[in-house]
Amino acid sequence: MKFNTKTIHGGQHYEKETGSVMTPIFQTSTFAQISPGKPVGDYEYARSANPTRTALENSLASLENGTRGLAFASGLAATDALMKILKPGDEVIATDNLYGGTYRMFTKVYQDFGIKFHFVDMTDLEKLESLINKKTKLVWVETPTNPLMKLADIAEISKITKKHNILLAVDNTFGTPYLQKPLDLGADIVMHSATKYLGGHSDVMAGALIVKDKELGEKLHFSQFATGGILGPMDSFLVLRGIKTLHLRMQRHCENGMKVAEYLSSHPAVKKVYYPGLENHPNHKIAKKQMIGGFGGMVSFSFNSGKMEDAISFFEKLKVFTLAESLGGVESLANHSATMTHASLTREERLEIGITDDLVRLSVGVEDIEDLLEDLKQALA
Repeated sequence: MKFNTKTIHGGQHYEKETGSVMTPIFQTSTFAQISPGKPVGDYEYARSANPTRTALENSLASLENGTRGLAFASGLAATDALMKILKPGDEVIATDNLYGGTYRMFTKVYQDFGIKFHFVDMTDLEKLESLINKKTKLVWVETPTNPLMKLADIAEISKITKKHNILLAVDNTFGTPYLQKPLDLGADIVMHSATKYLGGHSDVMAGALIVKDKELGEKLHFSQFATGGILGPMDSFLVLRGIKTLHLRMQRHCENGMKVAEYLSSHPAVKKVYYPGLENHPNHKIAKKQMIGGFGGMVSFSFNSGKMEDAISFFEKLKVFTLAESLGGVESLANHSATMTHASLTREERLEIGITDDLVRLSVGVEDIEDLLEDLKQALA
């Protein structure tokens, strides 16, 4: 199947008992057995597996060309399950410009459990490889990054991780499988905050891990089963429903994202625009190489004045864009990284990775582009 067909049919089939075309919501916690240890069907207890969640997991595996998908209660729950296969003394090399929640988990939780983290610019491959030693077990890549849209060359990094026999995990939340497929580029694990583009309607919290190696899939499933960060059947249904229009939404997100980035680039009040589709983006060549069909709907920018007051004024005047956390829904959202998504970092930590107080992150939705540009125009006036 080609991708657009996969979003609707990949890993899916009608429900066998009734013929229901759409996967039903199996709102049950347990399943009958005809004799001890002999369940009626393939299911025993919903923490291990649930038919609605299984349907979603099969869809996720299909979209990313993996052998196994796992659905979690959030993107951070998915990341947490992955971190739990590590042991005290292990080392992780991660992108320096991480989503704030991931950075918080790494430094405030797992660092206290004896896991050591190194944060590095993933475009500096020599620096990345220099940090690898016998204790290194995982390289964690976020591309494009949140909120500065830095890119990493997944294929080139995978050559390094394979040479040293360590795992490569990629947060593909911003890219989505519509634009890039990390497993095909050499990654071992893909993570999604399915709350975002996969769900697509700002009405569900969910996360996902997808792998190609079956043994690794079993290990991650045990971590999920043993610690319980599963996705419920209703939420699984909502993400499944969202995935069926992923290709249509992403096409419009990309179209609108490019036009918003181009508009902001020519505005006299704007100092810098962060969008991988722009030719002046420092990682534009990487974007053209591994992002197929567009460059996404996420755009960040800063003001010529450098003043936080200008950003606050901008947010307060918006009418179509909504000032809110999160991203990836059909509606356009605006976010102030310093006080919202990356508030868990100190100001010094934010400035060190380039997140200034005047930085604005836009999640460009699927509305009419004329309305979005007019809203930006009046808010910037």
